[in-house]
Amino acid sequence: MRKLVIGDIHSGLKALEQVLQRANVTTKDYLIFLGDYVDGWSEARETINFLINLNKTHNCTFIRGNHDELCLNWLKKSEYNEIWELHGGKTTKDSYASIKLEEKEKHIQFFESLENYYLDTENRLFLHAGFTNLKGVKFEYFTKMLYWDRTLWELALSVNPNLSRDNKLYPQRLLQYKEIYIGHTPVTRIGETTPQNGANVYNIDTGAAFKGPLSVMNIDTKEVWQSNDVHTFYPNERGRN
Repeated sequence: MRKLVIGDIHSGLKALEQVLQRANVTTKDYLIFLGDYVDGWSEARETINFLINLNKTHNCTFIRGNHDELCLNWLKKSEYNEIWELHGGKTTKDSYASIKLEEKEKHIQFFESLENYYLDTENRLFLHAGFTNLKGVKFEYFTKMLYWDRTLWELALSVNPNLSRDNKLYPQRLLQYKEIYIGHTPVTRIGETTPQNGANVYNIDTGAAFKGPLSVMNIDTKEVWQSNDVHTFYPNERGRN
């Protein structure tokens, strides 16, 4: 069984379908989605329907992203959030314009069922963003940090690659886990379009919401598959650019 981790989709369903095909995903694979399924391109509703159906045939874990919580708040409470709308929420709302009540309830259930993190038997951690408690995610006082924090990735990038884990200067946060897999902060911000590694942290968000591709990584072999740049599937849209 392969264990595959998938980066932030941001409603890029066409790219998701392509990269799953390129990775030759089968029902024998275990799929870990790192969150932010919506807010970006025009297929938010279609993306969630696809994931709901995928979960019926495949072994999946769905992690909660910050955009997923924002979308849930709107679906449940019609909560107005101007900042959310400016960062992809408006496109998501348009996608949901004609949704029926039964389908809407299924989507609410999907968003409510998302997990804040997943820890496997080899002490590898999967979450959307990061954590601040030095003892790890189980001790995080502010659970929203698990899908909002950016300091973990900044910390990982700052670690000298020659620094041993035995060194007292090695960040204690990073010592809690063998490996950590995140999304949330696009690696396009540092000029990259492939998954990046800092210390023991792997960032799989390759900028699908902007002008990058969507990525899948085999966490055992570190083999990577990517879609075409997601914006090319939606030539008349801006995404979050």
